[in-house]
Amino acid sequence: MRHGKKFNHLGRTAAHRKAMLANMGSSLIEHKRINTTVAKAKALKQFIEPLITKAKIENNQTTEKGTHNRRVVFSNLRSKEAVTELFSTVAEKVGDRPGGYTRIIKLGNRLGDNADMAMIELVDFNELYNAGKPKKKSTRRSRRGGGAKKAEAPAPAAETKTDDSEE
Repeated sequence: MRHGKKFNHLGRTAAHRKAMLANMGSSLIEHKRINTTVAKAKALKQFIEPLITKAKIENNQTTEKGTHNRRVVFSNLRSKEAVTELFSTVAEKVGDRPGGYTRIIKLGNRLGDNADMAMIELVDFNELYNAGKPKKKSTRRSRRGGGAKKAEAPAPAAETKTDDSEE
C-alpha cells in the first residue's frame, strides 16, 4: 500500500534528494532550461514552483515579508546567485502569471540506460512558444466605461494632387 506517499523519493536519502533538488533548481534558474529524467523533472517542478511564487509575492509585499521569503528560498536553494536571479529577473517576468511557471517536454529515451528524458524550462523565457501567441486580453471591464467604446470612423481619403501628377 502507498498510504501517505505524496512525492517521489527518487531512490535517494532525504539529504541527497534535497541537495540534488537544490542544485537542479539553481541550474534551472540560472540557465532557464535543463535536461534531466522525467521523474527528476516532475520532482523539480513540485520543488521550484512554490519558490517562484514566494519570489513573485515578495515584489508585491512589504520589506518584512520580502526578507522572510528571501531567507526561506535561500534555505531551499542554497545559492546566493540563484536567489538574486530568481527575485530580480524571474519574478519580474512571471509577475502576472497565476501559476504554472515551468514546462516539461519529453525528449525520448537516453542511449545508455534507456531512461525517459525530459527538458524542464521556465515558461516565460521561451521565445519560440511565446512569439506566436498574442498577449491575452484582460476580460475585466471598467464600471465607468458604460458600454462599448465608440469606434471613430477613419476620415475619407481625399485625393490630393502632387506636383508630379500635374505634368
